[in-house]
Amino acid sequence: MTAATATHPLAPRRSPLLPRGTVWTALRVHSTALWIWAALVTVTGAALLWAYGPGADGVREWNRTVARCSLEPTCVDPALDGPAYGFYDLIATTATSAIVYLPCLVADWAGATLVARDLENGTAALAWTQSVTPARWLAAQLAVPAALVTAGTTLLVLLHRLMWNDGHELLAQAWYEPDVFRANGTVTVAAALCALAVGALAGMLLRRTLPALGLAVAVTVALLVLEDLLRDSMWPAVTVTGAAASRVPDSAELLERGVILTSGERVARTPACLDGTGADLRRCMSENGVSGLYAVHHPSSHFWPLQLTETAVLLAVAALAVFLTFRALKRRTA
Repeated sequence: MTAATATHPLAPRRSPLLPRGTVWTALRVHSTALWIWAALVTVTGAALLWAYGPGADGVREWNRTVARCSLEPTCVDPALDGPAYGFYDLIATTATSAIVYLPCLVADWAGATLVARDLENGTAALAWTQSVTPARWLAAQLAVPAALVTAGTTLLVLLHRLMWNDGHELLAQAWYEPDVFRANGTVTVAAALCALAVGALAGMLLRRTLPALGLAVAVTVALLVLEDLLRDSMWPAVTVTGAAASRVPDSAELLERGVILTSGERVARTPACLDGTGADLRRCMSENGVSGLYAVHHPSSHFWPLQLTETAVLLAVAALAVFLTFRALKRRTA
């Protein structure tokens, strides 16, 4: 045995199969948070699978019972929204909300507390003296929760789409409603990554855990509200006039409907007389100076264009927050 390869007989041996480095350290230190996140994903995923299988089957059986009863004169009609539907709707709606908000809250917590706590208690400064550069330390603080949150959120989105595609007719919600829209696509994953980046930036700037977490949650909530306000304008809506304006599909998101005046001006109102037909309708339109109808809507085919546009905006915000976080770290350690 050469001097280069000799080791002290009492020195602890490290298996070459055990992972080491900054990422593994982050996983070990924050293992409790990892288990909590895994539990949340498991419970929510189980609820979605139940709604996809036994829950939806129970509602369909109840609907068949109601249909059979309507054909029997002596049968007392059961409630259309019986206990099977009530419980199914509760589980499906709760799981949808969980997919939208839990990943963002977990990401806020991960970004804000992991960065701010290490800066607050001096762990970060100690790591920087142990051959771990500040940039590598921050990258590990972001990479580990980003991978875990992305994996868990993506799984939940896929399960929600499975439930939605199979039984959306059972849910009293449309595809364009905020929670359903987010839970069915990439927006939820992008929002979680954006929350993580915002949390890390708050932690780097404030360097105190609770204030950083509070700021991160406040900014994330503001971003979610802003998403809802701007979503319909993120992709060009369809405008139809004439008879097509009164036949907008039920599956479409109707943004505006009104009348076109003889002057060419569009007014978002519908005179009651337009419910008439023939000569009465023409006379009413003439008396009110109306030349036709118009409607503005997003058809269901706009789901993915809206999803991908909003996802791109959120990822751009996340990238900006990460850039500012590294800049702040560079200034702190310069």
